Amino acid sequence: MSPEEFKRLGYELIDFIAEYRVGVESLPVMSQVQPGAIKAMFAPDPPRQGVGLAGIQNHLQALLPGLTHWQSPNFFAWFPSNAPLSSVLADLVATGLGQTGITWQASPALTELEEVMTDWLRQMFGLPETFQGVIQDTASTGSLVALLTARERATQYSQERGGLQAEEKPLTVYVSDQAHSSVPKAVLLAGFGRENLRLIETDETYAMRTDVLEAALRRDLAEGHKPCVVVAAVGTTGTTAIDPVRNIAELCQRYGIWLHVDAAMAGSAMILPECRWMWEGIEQADSIAINPHKWLGVAFDCSLYYVREPQHLIRAMSTNPSYLHSTTHAEVKNYKDWGIPLGRRFRALKIWFTLRDQGVAGLQARLRRDIASARWLEVQIKQAPGWELLAPVPLQTVCVRYNPGGLSPEQLDRHTQDWVARVNRTGRAFLTPALLQGRWMARVSIGAENTEQSHVEALWALMHQEAQKVEIGA
Repeated sequence: MSPEEFKRLGYELIDFIAEYRVGVESLPVMSQVQPGAIKAMFAPDPPRQGVGLAGIQNHLQALLPGLTHWQSPNFFAWFPSNAPLSSVLADLVATGLGQTGITWQASPALTELEEVMTDWLRQMFGLPETFQGVIQDTASTGSLVALLTARERATQYSQERGGLQAEEKPLTVYVSDQAHSSVPKAVLLAGFGRENLRLIETDETYAMRTDVLEAALRRDLAEGHKPCVVVAAVGTTGTTAIDPVRNIAELCQRYGIWLHVDAAMAGSAMILPECRWMWEGIEQADSIAINPHKWLGVAFDCSLYYVREPQHLIRAMSTNPSYLHSTTHAEVKNYKDWGIPLGRRFRALKIWFTLRDQGVAGLQARLRRDIASARWLEVQIKQAPGWELLAPVPLQTVCVRYNPGGLSPEQLDRHTQDWVARVNRTGRAFLTPALLQGRWMARVSIGAENTEQSHVEALWALMHQEAQKVEIGA
């Protein structure tokens, strides 16, 4: 493709994206296609000869029914995953420049812009200067990196000897029973083993109980285990519950344990000074994961990993092959030693473009809008007969159930799943059911870039309409 053809097609594709964003609110939010429908649009074999990209917009248009529209203002599922158009442009530029960040020398601009952007966000979150940041792809990777680093620190770098197989005492990991599924997965991938994972009971607000945590630590020590790491959550996935970071941090310091704080979604709220009570004591954490690609509004993928003592991370992750040696090694950061991949994309551009476009004040205003919408919905639920608010609403997620009365717990579960499915099939909104203490609920996650209170009001009316259709038999 010539630069001239690139410009022509590029303009056409920018128009396609812009028109999609203009019309996204009118599209069914959840994809309505059946399994296999999109695959059936393609030939079973690859084209033998290239035909160019002329008319590619028509083919993209045909894919739209297979999209679930995360950028719709009527998207209330899973979590906000905003991709503002400024961030889209940054992705275009990053790919167009074709940088692969391995060492500083491989792309000084990539490395140093990442240093600046992670520090800007550190300041926005109110974190002390003792923390240094690196961009990972997702918080799932951040959790794995934290567990690997904690493992190596606890074993005096067993990877340089016989690894975990040579350790006399099994290492144990402690997480809330409300922790994101990626955390137990990381425990397994890091080699701790399922038998050494401790799920800590939560209280009535679904926050980790520190008395249960300390009892587990003492029991493991008495039984010959070696406590290694605690993963605390600031904003659990199910209910945005807030674990007591300060109390957990004090326990970790007392027992010499690594503390990782998973603030993947809720961490964005720390740009609001009024929300920082939620992670009081965060300065004592060893590592923190925050996803700007969720509520903050930086296009996926872009996850921040902050570490208080980088030397442990670097020692666990570093490689030093001869072909990556340079004379500047001692003067610069080489992010190849700050995570699992050797290479990295120019993700910092997305943060820079977003902050240039919206500024801190613009981002703060949008988050405050979403919190206010969640509080409005909370009030409506509390006032409406038959509706149950199932968890506190510290941020933008509302957990709710409609109980018409006269149903067994199993029937109520089916009813909840049914009316949520009916809401989604209308195409007018998309929300997700989830289990809480073994029972189904509806989980409303507010925070798409263009979601205003009017959209939340329309959702509430739709929930009323569908939930009151009781179709469960005796």
